[in-house]
Amino acid sequence: MKKMKKGKILISIFLVFSLFFIFGSKKKEIKTEKEFYPSSPFAFPKTWQNFPEFIFVENNSLKFSLPPAFVSGKVFGTIVEEQRKEIQEYTVEEGDTLSSISQKFGISLETILWANNLDKNSVIKPGQKLIILPVDGVLHEVRAGDTLSGIAEKYQAKIEDIISFNELESPDDIYIGDILIIPGGKMPSLKPAPQPLTPLAQGYFICPVAGGCRITQGLHWYNAVDFSNGKCGEPILAAAGGTVLKAGWNRVAGNYIKILHPNGVVTMYGHLQTIFVSPGEQVSQGQIIGTMGATGRATGCHLHFDVFGAKNPFIK
Repeated sequence: MKKMKKGKILISIFLVFSLFFIFGSKKKEIKTEKEFYPSSPFAFPKTWQNFPEFIFVENNSLKFSLPPAFVSGKVFGTIVEEQRKEIQEYTVEEGDTLSSISQKFGISLETILWANNLDKNSVIKPGQKLIILPVDGVLHEVRAGDTLSGIAEKYQAKIEDIISFNELESPDDIYIGDILIIPGGKMPSLKPAPQPLTPLAQGYFICPVAGGCRITQGLHWYNAVDFSNGKCGEPILAAAGGTVLKAGWNRVAGNYIKILHPNGVVTMYGHLQTIFVSPGEQVSQGQIIGTMGATGRATGCHLHFDVFGAKNPFIK
């Protein structure tokens, strides 16, 4: 048996070397593009040769392209970036003007003016923060009694565009405190009078961070502050009792929670690592609703705490 096994091994080695010698001794042939991609009316029509070089990209991933025979080495493809959908904050630099900023971001001057409550005579200064929308249009903060059809009519926009851009599940998928982008919307010529903020009793809100409210960024966005003690996983508390309106995720806030309080005010807790509550759930003041994290557009672990309908009590 051992001799038979040795014999088989020797034969196998001999065959491998024989094949290597036969094929290795042949001159390597360099095939042309025509040999790799033969002209065939069923494979690649001749009309393709007149097409511009391109690669079609969808959401930054290659979907399909022309055959390599028709694409040069210099230009193999162009990546088309996915359209930005989130709002961003821009810090004014030396030499900036409202017009130059609108050109920089490819949006209309009116869009910047409307989002920042400015007019054409407004003067901006270095260090000033501006809200920049991803498209031409307006921002709308959802308030009690708002409907999507009413919002669309107010800004001369299409309901389907608002639903699509804000990734809403239906026309009813809006809640008090939501910030909606209204693509193509126009601000009414007569601006509505600003609604007065609900006065809060002293101590109505408690610090929403179990380890203490150390402010790392003061007033920004509409009415928000950031708290951080550098610890991911720190318990986050309900600033006051109420009903959970939303508990989910979006590109900017990451994991977030919105709570509607009995006085009509809404608080928002953003960039959470974990969420412990669900929409419709009743929470009490001081209840742990999640943990501090860095999800969404965040730098380091912190809590983004926003208040809708009242002054943020932590803004000094």
